[in-house]
Amino acid sequence: MNKPPSRSEVFERAVDKLDIGPRFTEHDAVRLNRMFRGSNTRELLEGVIEGDLAGDIAIVSSFGAESAVLLHLVAQVNADMPVLFLDTDKHFPETLQYRDDLVRQLGLTDLRILTPDPAEVAAKDETGLRWSYDPDGCCEIRKVKPLAKALADFDASMTGRKAFQSDTRATLPRFEIDGSDAQGRLKINPLIDWNADDIAAYFERHDLPHHPLVARGFPSIGCQPCTHKVAPGEDPRSGRWKGWDKIECGIHKPGEEPFL
Repeated sequence: MNKPPSRSEVFERAVDKLDIGPRFTEHDAVRLNRMFRGSNTRELLEGVIEGDLAGDIAIVSSFGAESAVLLHLVAQVNADMPVLFLDTDKHFPETLQYRDDLVRQLGLTDLRILTPDPAEVAAKDETGLRWSYDPDGCCEIRKVKPLAKALADFDASMTGRKAFQSDTRATLPRFEIDGSDAQGRLKINPLIDWNADDIAAYFERHDLPHHPLVARGFPSIGCQPCTHKVAPGEDPRSGRWKGWDKIECGIHKPGEEPFL
């Protein structure tokens, strides 16, 4: 009887079928979703990172309420993976301290702090109050453009998005093509099928530190002016951009994401 192929052999065969050259197509994203159907998150990360299925990868992390889970998982596989953090100059001080403490605790070696173009900030947000009358424009300057510039050097990015966080994320796949990149960069959502209980259990099992603002009623944490407390039972992201018809900063645009 023939011996069934090992998981590593399956990955090696699959990578030959991917058009990594170095970017991806929607067909590649579909193939990757099928390849890892039934796999747990650790198996997915090992396959993608150690199997080199996605080329050069960076994690995009806000170091928010649940960020420690994905960062811990990735650190177990490769602590040298680049971690991109957008320093908008509008963060809570607690977030910046949490970022530094978590990087040190997890042994992450390649934190890259991205900042907006000073000239553009001076020209378009001289008072620093653009968030109060044009939050989309503020996010464009302080988040979208700096991240797009940084990701140009990578074939794939990894996010901590989860389906339970909001309706706009409820049907996202594990692998998709980044709608903001015309060259076919891959976007990977390893925790998309995790729920709130899974997250809480992982924090407890691995004794991970919580963002200090979580205990104060902030289940989703972004820039200080645009983040508010959330009442029990409300959508975890309902405190973001409260009072505005805005649900994402622009890094993740629901209208541009395939496979919805």
